[in-house]
Parts: sequence; C-alpha cells; structure tokens
Amino acid sequence: MTKLIIFFLFIFVNYNYALSRNIGETEITTEDGIEVFQEEKYYLLKKNVEIVSDEFELNGDLVKIYFEKDLYDIKELIASTDVNFISSEYNIKGKGENLIFNVQNEQINITGEKSELFLETTDMYSDGSIKVNNIAGSFFIKGSNSKLITDEIFITGFIINGILVNDNGTRIISQLEVQDENMLSIFTEDTKMFSKKAIYDKEKSIIELFDNVKIIRGSEIITGDYGVLDTNKNSYKVSSNNSNKVKVIISNTKWTNFNYLMMV
Repeated sequence: MTKLIIFFLFIFVNYNYALSRNIGETEITTEDGIEVFQEEKYYLLKKNVEIVSDEFELNGDLVKIYFEKDLYDIKELIASTDVNFISSEYNIKGKGENLIFNVQNEQINITGEKSELFLETTDMYSDGSIKVNNIAGSFFIKGSNSKLITDEIFITGFIINGILVNDNGTRIISQLEVQDENMLSIFTEDTKMFSKKAIYDKEKSIIELFDNVKIIRGSEIITGDYGVLDTNKNSYKVSSNNSNKVKVIISNTKWTNFNYLMMV
C-alpha cells in the first residue's frame, strides 16, 4: 500500500504571490477555495483545480478528496469535468469526464465519453469506463467505442477485461477476454478476427473465438462457430456446430501456403 505523506500548499489564483513546491509537498491550485468536512473525512476543491505532487498530477473542475485522520492522509480522489491525470509513480496517464483514484488500492477508474488510459505499452479507450487495479494487476473496459491497443494487437469490443503482469518493470497483458453482442474485432500483424466472444492466453499463445467467427488471413476468409489460433505455430482451425458449416473463401488458389486445419 502506498501512502501519500504530504504537506499542502493551497494557492488561490487571486493571490499576488506564488509559492514554489518542494519535494514531499503537494501543491493545490483552485479558483474557488476549499471546503473541509471533518466528520465525513473529505474536502472539496472547486473550479479549475490543479494538484501537483511527487506521485501524480491532476486537473479537474471539481475534486473531492477523502482522507483518513488528517488532510494529508489521502485515501481517495474523485474528480469531474475534463479530468486529466498523470502519475510517474504508477506509470499511468488518463483523461475523461470523471475519475476515481483509490490511493490505498492503487486503482483508477475513468468514465465518460472519450475516456483514455495509457500504461507503458498499452492504450485503452472507451465512451463508457476504464478501470485498472495496479495491485491486483487487472483491467476492465466497458462501453461503446472501447478499444485496446498494444504494439502487437488491436482490439475492439463492448467489454474488454484481462490480467497484467510485470515484465522487467513493464506491465504487459497475459490474459484477456473480449465480448460484444454485435461483433468484436482483433487485429494482429497478419490476421483479422471477428466474433462475439474471444479469449487470449499469452503464455499458451492461443486465441479462441466464439460465435459468428470470421478469420481473414491473406487471401483466406473462413467463417464458422468456433475458431482457435496458435500464434506460435502460425496455425488455426475453425469448426461449426450441427446447424452450420464452415465456409472458406480463397481468392488465390495456391495451396502451398495453406497452413490451417479445418474441422466441420
């Protein structure tokens, strides 16, 4: 658990002087002052709020901060209206209409249209919500126009959730599940995949596709009810249930590179 132990510098914009922040201090700038509610253990910052600390920087129009015993003992931040957040401590950047950052659990939740959250090598987008828990190593994206992008893969779907693992200081995706009742998409360097549900296991190098499956690879287009790809072996197979058949369309009939298995 990371605990922010800080000294506060409250700077109101109508002051005629400025204070400089020292290491270990948090500087809060606001146009409309601060309201402290001691019994409820929170305080409000209003209008063009900017918070700068050693751990993070945050901008928003309204910020509610819950604390434990004292104001500097921050437990959770809730910000709204054009929120921007950046943390070198947690290697996270994000922006959206609303943001909740739980300091104790190291969890960030961004909601609203055009929400964005960036990790070291993973970009997340949604018009709904994006949640990352740094301690649990999990993420959850839900809503319209949800996307996940890495150097290796491009994913769209209504729900995208998965597990992150630390690889030499960089969080990478080890497992993920994608769902979309209309159609999800997964693009790699040489393959386009479509279905209503997908499961990815990086350790096994396997991608499974369920329901209304379509795989496009070079000149090959294959449709069915279930598909599985082995990214290590560069092979895949597609199967069907009792009511449907696998359909294959090949625009170039050179069979020398026909390296997939088909099961009906």
